[in-house]
Parts: sequence; C-alpha cells; structure tokens
Amino acid sequence: MMENNENNNLKERRRRKKPVEDPKARHRRHEAMEAIQVLDSVKFEFGKNLESMEYFYDLFDRVYCKGEKLHGNDKPLVGTLCIQVPYEIIYAMGAVPVRLCNGFHTDEQLGGEFMPAKSCSLVKATLGMMYNNDIPGVDKLDMIVHPTTCDQKTKTISMLEDMEHNMYHMEFPRVKESEESKEYWRRTVRKFTKDISKELGLKIGRRKLKEAIRKVGKAQVAYHKLNELRKSDPSPMLGKDMFLITNAFFFDEIERWTQKVEEVCKEVEQRVKDGVNAAGKRSPRILYTGSPPIFPNLKIPMMIEQADGVIVMDESCSSNRLLNDMVSVDEWFMYDMVDAIADRYLQGCTCPIFTRNDDRKRRLRDLIKEFKIDGVVYQSFAGCQVYEMEQKSIMEEMERLNIPMLYIEADYSPGQGGQLSTRVEAFIESLKNRRRKNG
Repeated sequence: MMENNENNNLKERRRRKKPVEDPKARHRRHEAMEAIQVLDSVKFEFGKNLESMEYFYDLFDRVYCKGEKLHGNDKPLVGTLCIQVPYEIIYAMGAVPVRLCNGFHTDEQLGGEFMPAKSCSLVKATLGMMYNNDIPGVDKLDMIVHPTTCDQKTKTISMLEDMEHNMYHMEFPRVKESEESKEYWRRTVRKFTKDISKELGLKIGRRKLKEAIRKVGKAQVAYHKLNELRKSDPSPMLGKDMFLITNAFFFDEIERWTQKVEEVCKEVEQRVKDGVNAAGKRSPRILYTGSPPIFPNLKIPMMIEQADGVIVMDESCSSNRLLNDMVSVDEWFMYDMVDAIADRYLQGCTCPIFTRNDDRKRRLRDLIKEFKIDGVVYQSFAGCQVYEMEQKSIMEEMERLNIPMLYIEADYSPGQGGQLSTRVEAFIESLKNRRRKNG
C-alpha cells in the first residue's frame, strides 16, 4: 500500500514539473534583460534628459525589450551588413533597409560557436543573431546585401548562406584615390541597382530615385544640424543620447526618424540659447572613434560620461560616419544619380579597410578643431584587426596635435567593466588636470 502511494506521489511530481523552456525563447528573454539594463542606465543614471528623447527611449524599449515589429509585410525588407550599401537605391525600390550589425553579448556568445575565439565581437554577435533568425524590429528579410568591406563579415557569408539567408554581394574597392577604383565602384552600384530590382520584382524610375535621394538628404540635414548644435560650450546634450538617435536610424521608418530628430534639434537649440549644460562644470570634451557602438553595447560611451566626460562628437560607422556626406547630383538623369550615389558612398568613407586612410586623419583633425576636443577615446573590438592596426598611426597623429588619446581594446563581455572603467576614469581625470594647468 505504501509503495503504491510513493508511485502515485512520483507521478504527481512529474505531472506538475514545469515544461522545458524553448531555447530560442530563453535566448530572447536574456537579450531583453540585457537591453532593459542598458536602457535603464541611459534613462535614469544621468540628469537633465531631453524631453524629445522620450520617443527614442520608447522606440528601443518597444523593439529591443518587448520585441515589437516595426515593419509589416507591405514593403520588402533588405538587410544590410555595412553602411556602404546605398540606402537611396533601396528606398527608391519602395523597400526598407535594415542594418544588421548587432551589439548583444548574448548573440556574441552564440556566434562564437561558429568563429575563432579571437574574432570581432560585432561579427560574432551578428552571426549569432542571424543563426537564430531573430532580428529586432522585423519578422523576415527578403534579402541581405553585403559589400566586401570587413574581411571577417565577408568570410561569414558562406555560413549565412548555409543558414538559408538570401545573400547579395557588392565588391567594394580597397583603394579610393584612383580613377579605376571610382569607376569600378560605380559599375558595382549600377549592377546592384539592376539586380535588386530584378530580385525584388520592383521597378526603379528616375522620379523615385530622385525622391529617395531627397528623403535621405532631409534626414542628413536634420542630423547635421544637431551636430552643429553640439559644438556649443557648455554641451547641450550627452553623447549617450546621440548614439541612440543614430542607432535608431538602422531600423526606424526614415520620415518618422527625421521628424523626431528635428524635434530634438528644437529642444537642443533652446538649451543652447539658455546656456544649459548637460554635463559637469569641468567635463572634458571627448571625441569617440574606432569600432562602432551598437546598442546595447554602449559600454565604453557610458563609462566615459559616467566618469564626467562628455562625448561631443564621434567618428564611427554607427554614428557620425553613417550620415556624413550627402549625395551631390549635377544632372537628375538616372545614370547620373546612380553614379552620384556611388561617389558619395566611396569618397565619404573613412573606414580603416583602405590601404591608406589620410581622409580619416583629416576628418579627425577637423573635428578636434571644430568641437574643441580635449581628448580622444579610441575603441577597438578585440579581434578587429584593421582598427587594432590603425590605432598606432592615429595615436601618432594625436601626439603631433598634442591631443591625449586613450586606446581601449574591448569585447561585449560585461566582465571587463571594472578594469576598463578605472582606465577611463583615470584618463578623464588627467584631462581635467590638463585643463586646470592650461587655465
């Protein structure tokens, strides 16, 4: 009799046992927790938040924390693996570009199963996201476009194809000064225009392309105006908000994004008139450059501003470089516009993948002068060889300009926090001392 009772109790315990959680659901839950933690820090650990930033805080909450999908099935969705993919042509097709660069440590761990340990965190995280096929803000991509810029991304293409993603390759030159490179890239963009039209079954016309150029141009004008306001001293806004704004451009609807940036401009403009200081009284003005900060991996920018620095400008492909140069069209004919778009993406690029990168040094010099920079923070993701290699020449350039520079090699791991924050705090304090000595 006792034995029967024990068997019944065992059956009852098994019946009440919780079902095993789906691995994909568990992965998504961990990502949501990661996003919530960072977003809460952005919103609540700093004073004097802009009221107009509430749209962007809510946008990231809806997409990254709650999993909301922004785009329906009425328009094709085109994933992009680099900012060198011409957005204007995608918009002219009536499609929506979605940048796939990823900042989740959870995805980095998953992507690390496919790549060597000493690989770029961003590439591993992007590969992990694509393996799960769980892209923030969208359901399913119609195609993914990859220009052959980053070597590690290029080598992952076969893996993405094995995951049954529809890939398209654009061959990007590594020398931009020669006429041969310019013409080669123009031919590549012309071919891309024809191929994407065929792939999506959509026609592109002169009027639609002209409208797309103006649409992206309007977004750039709003963004440039905001950057002009950031030149003000004291600083009217913090860099942590600027990184959110530009990261939102990756996936938000472009007209809505432009409108919300214009609203931020109005509030920041009023702050400039009122002399509002979003930072501390003696906060050093920082130029951030190097590997791109992708939400939720805003670890280094957050450390800088938590240590009482203020990021007044950046030079990275997830922020300022994304919306830097505009398309300049001489004649509004189809091939002239396509060539003008190609020129904008090649000539405006300051990525370290080029054999020589004098334009990047020139760009940094100009920003240091225009934004009254006290110091430069250069981050390189561990395993990102081009940024690791280029830091030496950038350091030499900063020494020539007598501008202190902090070089940081980091990944997405939260475990690095203590050591890195100590270095950042020491650098910010040294800049303050330098300011005091210089009066």
